[in-house]
Amino acid sequence: MENNTTAPLSSEIKKNTGRISSVQGPVVDVRFPLDEEAPAVYDCIETIAFDGRRIVLQTAEHLGPGLVRCVSLTETLNLQLGAPCTNTQKPISIPIGDGCFGRVMDASGRPLDNAGPYKCPTTIPIRRPVDQLTFNLKSTKREIPELLETGIKYIDLLYPMIKGSKTGVLGGAGCGKTVVILELINNIVKAHGGACVFTGIGERIREGNELFYELEEAHLLPKVMLAFGQMDQPPGARAEVVNAGLTMAEYLLAKNKDVLLFMDNLYRFIQAGQEVSTLLGRVPAETGYQPTLASEVNTVQERIRSVEGGGSITAMQAVYVPADDMTDPAVVSIFATLDGVIVLSRDLVQRGMYPAIDPLQSSCTNLDTNVVGRRHYEISQQVIQHFNKHNSLKRIVAVIGLEELSKEDQKVFKRADKLYNFMTQPFTVSEVFTGKKGEYVTLEDNIIGCERILRGDYDHMEAQDFYMIGRAPKI
Repeated sequence: MENNTTAPLSSEIKKNTGRISSVQGPVVDVRFPLDEEAPAVYDCIETIAFDGRRIVLQTAEHLGPGLVRCVSLTETLNLQLGAPCTNTQKPISIPIGDGCFGRVMDASGRPLDNAGPYKCPTTIPIRRPVDQLTFNLKSTKREIPELLETGIKYIDLLYPMIKGSKTGVLGGAGCGKTVVILELINNIVKAHGGACVFTGIGERIREGNELFYELEEAHLLPKVMLAFGQMDQPPGARAEVVNAGLTMAEYLLAKNKDVLLFMDNLYRFIQAGQEVSTLLGRVPAETGYQPTLASEVNTVQERIRSVEGGGSITAMQAVYVPADDMTDPAVVSIFATLDGVIVLSRDLVQRGMYPAIDPLQSSCTNLDTNVVGRRHYEISQQVIQHFNKHNSLKRIVAVIGLEELSKEDQKVFKRADKLYNFMTQPFTVSEVFTGKKGEYVTLEDNIIGCERILRGDYDHMEAQDFYMIGRAPKI
């Protein structure tokens, strides 16, 4: 995917025109005449490079009368000293409408897929006052939490997603994050008639390209909007692409859609903000991050919500943990806002247990009797207890063998093995690799299956009989 960067400046170029006075990498200083109104912070300024490319700048701070410092959202190569700039007098805006489905844009709304201009009726600023974030919807609070059934057994049983909730996904390369994401998109679109927005923050170009074609092959692209701030783009673009994705999600929310918002990777959003802060010469906090770290994260998270009697934005956020340090200030600031954390395990991948979710490292605040009900809660707690017992016994079994355990421990160990295998699931999006037809498992079927295993109804069966199946077998 390549940038379609050549575009005319906004109309009325003679009005609100300034001149470039300094270019230092992605930081550009622009001077405006003293008799004209200077741009406000976050206003968009446009100019043209020597090679004809459209350059988008975002006002970051005022240095003096008529002099503003901007952060570029596009490459500043061939930008000339003294080149005229136009103050658009509004924040960066992106085209919005159903014409965004199946398309890829960057933080400034430019297409990255070489498919021509967007067929959208309007453009909307990606930064707006809080009272405008709901597109004039009357209420922004859902009184009764409403479960979002995903059809994925692990998630529905142990880490239930509520409409408007936020879930973090941790996992290294090859642990299956993309497959889980694609299956969630598939199930939300098909089972709920919802829509999805994928926001790639600091995304590798290869990964973004692969995701685009995987969505196309799975026939999911027409129900997905994509925004990428790619790794080769300036930090301003990587930081602002989050707001572009949120604006798309809010457009769908206003149409009473259940929106699944993917953000990969939210840590790179903080990294981009840190780079911008350093480029602007701001003194970092004690930890080395930008002093505005907490407010930046919270500003993003508060836009993820559900609406009474309407749609919802439910977020899945991939989070990179630097040096596996869970006490890193950036990670802590993100986790403080999440309702659930799903950890993907490399050990489970090597054992072929897909999805490779580690039930003992993952957690979810939505797993509460007031949200999921007494029966669901009690079954989930019994499942977790069996997993804990299995984890404490597996080393003993590896040394002395299963037969040396007490009868009760043997029973728990075998049932936990069945539960681990039952939690594996054939996915629709991976049919070509597994050769097995994907299955959407309802929450009721999921609970019944676990209930029967825990009760001992399947004690006569082997653990392998439950591997990669959907619903539990009939007794």
